[in-house]
Amino acid sequence: MSDKKAILEIDGIDQPIELPIYSGTLGPDVVDVGGLTSQGLFTYDPGFVSTASCESQITFIDGGKGILLHRGYPIGQLAEKSDYLETCYLLLYGELPTKEQKEEFVGTVHKHTMVNEQIRTFFNGFRRDAHPMAIMCGVVGALSAFYHDSLEISEEQHRQVAAFRLIAKMPTLAAMSYKFSTGQPFMYPDNSLSYSENFLHMMFGNPCESSNISPVLARAMDRIFLLHADHEQNASTSTVRLAGSSGANPFACIAAGIAALWGPSHGGANEAVLEMLEEIGDVSHIDDFVARAKDKDDPFRLMGFGHRVYKNFDPRAKVMKEAADEVLAELGIENDPLLEIAKRLEEIALHDEYFIDKKLYPNVDFYSGIILKAIGIPTSMFTVIFAVGRTVGWIAHWNEMISGSYRIGRPRQLYTGYPQRDFVPVDKR
Repeated sequence: MSDKKAILEIDGIDQPIELPIYSGTLGPDVVDVGGLTSQGLFTYDPGFVSTASCESQITFIDGGKGILLHRGYPIGQLAEKSDYLETCYLLLYGELPTKEQKEEFVGTVHKHTMVNEQIRTFFNGFRRDAHPMAIMCGVVGALSAFYHDSLEISEEQHRQVAAFRLIAKMPTLAAMSYKFSTGQPFMYPDNSLSYSENFLHMMFGNPCESSNISPVLARAMDRIFLLHADHEQNASTSTVRLAGSSGANPFACIAAGIAALWGPSHGGANEAVLEMLEEIGDVSHIDDFVARAKDKDDPFRLMGFGHRVYKNFDPRAKVMKEAADEVLAELGIENDPLLEIAKRLEEIALHDEYFIDKKLYPNVDFYSGIILKAIGIPTSMFTVIFAVGRTVGWIAHWNEMISGSYRIGRPRQLYTGYPQRDFVPVDKR
């Protein structure tokens, strides 16, 4: 127990209520309000913005200082020196792998990239113009109908197998959802390729010729996956944890996370950035749109600036900006109008007093949309790619919860409806 306590005095209750205060490794102290229930009281915290819903050792964010740590390692170091699958290992197991451990981990992921051939028939049940996220919600949830040997969540081995299957099969299913919308044949995985190379191969390859994957594009894709791998207790991760607290199987929990990520306030932000840049259209129009953004009476908002957590520069944005420059240079896009608009907006955001005062710094979504568009990925697939990268974070949090002590999630409410009243027969109303 903690030595520190908070004393709560409430009118109508004779004795003050003592609430223990806990300190984490990093971050603010937290007040344990669990004891309020015995006093007939709940706390009221819409959106849970002031509530620690769990204890975790995976990811830490200090939004005020622009810090993002995975198992203690800064995101900038991981993006520069590591790769996505190594970061997956770190998130799942808590430590960076040795050379032998990494080789074994990567090899196991490669062994699980294929999906059951019957899953192909699922796609025929969707319309060709179905949104890829709608397809992913359905197909990922359906994996539990195919892999009965990894559904006993109390067994560590089952959880391990499910983790590998999800990390390995998500790129395959994502690429299948894209191919289905275009009418092109599905591409089988090529396990001689890296994780990101394999994804690009399945997205853009065809059976008539060999895939030729640019290392620069593959590296950029790997960084996008890595930078989205985990972000603490966000809406989709909290959804996965809440679904998992009921004992639901991991495939159903990840499908729930995909559904939460689909929301435009969460995973759809990079789509909104690209739509905004296209709406601006030309650098000469920027001042007009910035003026509109500053006008409280104008509904227009600049997308890709600011973050609910970060009140400083998003540490992922710098890496994503470098990747955008590399991709456009690789593709010979020297004067991309959208990038010019983005660069000018970034310059304004970093020097204009309005943006500085409101701490509206460019975030990771600001550049990721430009990269994906340059690679040739349609806007409808942006959130799907986010889901592919975030899968390991969802699994890591789900596994952390299931392997420890937990209770089924049961938030309370502030009821403001009718008090008890008597039923009136229809002929007397």
